[in-house]
Amino acid sequence: MSSGKQASGEANPFRALPSVDDGRRVLDRALDEAKERAGEDGSRLSAIPAAVRTELVQLELDAFRARIGKDRLSAADVETEVSGGAFLDALLKRARVEAGRGVRSAVNATGVVLHTNLGRAPVHPEAAARMRAAAEGYCVLEMDRFSARRNERDARIGVLLSRLTGAETGIAVNNCAGAAFLMMQTFAGGREAVVSRGELVEIGGSFRVPDVMARAGVRMVEVGTTNRTRAVDYERAIGPDTGLLMKVHTSNYRVVGFTEEADPSELARLGKERGVVSGWDLGSGRIEVEGTRSLDEVGDETVVRDAVATGIDVVAFSGDKLLGGPQAGLIVGGREAIRALRSNPIYRALRLDKVALAGLETTLELLLAGRGSEIPSRRLMHRTEAELAESASRIVEALDKRPGFSAEAVPEKSQPGSGSAPTVFLPTTAVRVVAEGRSAESLASDLRAGEPPVFVRIHEDAVLLDPRALLPGDEARLLAAFNAIG
Repeated sequence: MSSGKQASGEANPFRALPSVDDGRRVLDRALDEAKERAGEDGSRLSAIPAAVRTELVQLELDAFRARIGKDRLSAADVETEVSGGAFLDALLKRARVEAGRGVRSAVNATGVVLHTNLGRAPVHPEAAARMRAAAEGYCVLEMDRFSARRNERDARIGVLLSRLTGAETGIAVNNCAGAAFLMMQTFAGGREAVVSRGELVEIGGSFRVPDVMARAGVRMVEVGTTNRTRAVDYERAIGPDTGLLMKVHTSNYRVVGFTEEADPSELARLGKERGVVSGWDLGSGRIEVEGTRSLDEVGDETVVRDAVATGIDVVAFSGDKLLGGPQAGLIVGGREAIRALRSNPIYRALRLDKVALAGLETTLELLLAGRGSEIPSRRLMHRTEAELAESASRIVEALDKRPGFSAEAVPEKSQPGSGSAPTVFLPTTAVRVVAEGRSAESLASDLRAGEPPVFVRIHEDAVLLDPRALLPGDEARLLAAFNAIG
């Protein structure tokens, strides 16, 4: 019977619903019991504030009222659900979703090392320790401790980047998109920037080069064609209002076949001859240093030092992709060009905070010390086929012991991720898992909702677990997640 139209003498189903206060008491008891359970899940549930608990009860009562009208529930139906525990189960589900929101540690079993949705590069433990120390207390940030004079917060970053890339100095902002925006706005704001049609890319989150140029107040001048652009195309486009000659990394796609792109060294020479700044948004940030194993796994991604050696005035790249540090956008180049970027008022809105700076400094220092192979993202890309096969075998053995699950090792391919080396696939051994009576989508959903959250791939109605991106301890966490879902 729908709302407000009960037959004479028939109990009103809406009156069978518990009050908000009664619902709160039921939820409070259940969440108090969570304190007795060990583990992260129980502590987060019990920590839900009182006001939020009331909100959850109100939301569930609203949902129940909607069901009464839609499904024509009787008072007896409502009483059965409330007394039978369905109402409490719904409240607990809402509580688990609430407690599980936000930034949380997760297990990456997708095989994508630089997974944008999972935070890209995990930082080195020493970088994490310095980030924590900077966050927990005071730190030397905008002061030279030896002279007691104020300085730039990323002055140390400039020194380290110079040593790593061969550029005169560098600057750090919050991400590579911010670096590209700052570059465009500083050198071509209110003026023209020349860019190849083949490099007018869109990357994740609908970041489109033409839109960014428009927001930066830049008039875009397209040259060449989608597949072929030469330095002469740039030269013909230079006019009295040209402020920037720009190259852009094509990120997550490649044009192959009958192609040609302008040589960066020719653009650098052209810019110097015509008095126009040349810039290169390099994207991925491949750093190669002596004493550290080369990232040959990422194919032909340009090394930053090689980009600087072309003579391009400013080169922008990411700190949290192939470099392996916290989220950052880095720009290296000549002192005058970097000074111009720093003088732009927009830089203040884009600059890094103390925590990211601490992690980035440590990562750059590790690279300079020849310890780059220890950086987690670089180490994960270097994992051998034999090592991955051993990991897959251990996971198969553990899952095969669990009733209701079938697991087997299968040859597969991993990816670097985040638009880095989009055509590169790394050989791996994955674990194909099928759960009896449960679809792959359902199993993947349960794994994501568990503690810890586990992210997987789905292929041909089976869950694929790729050990490539599993960090130390993650195998055990992965298996614990399977144990928890039953």
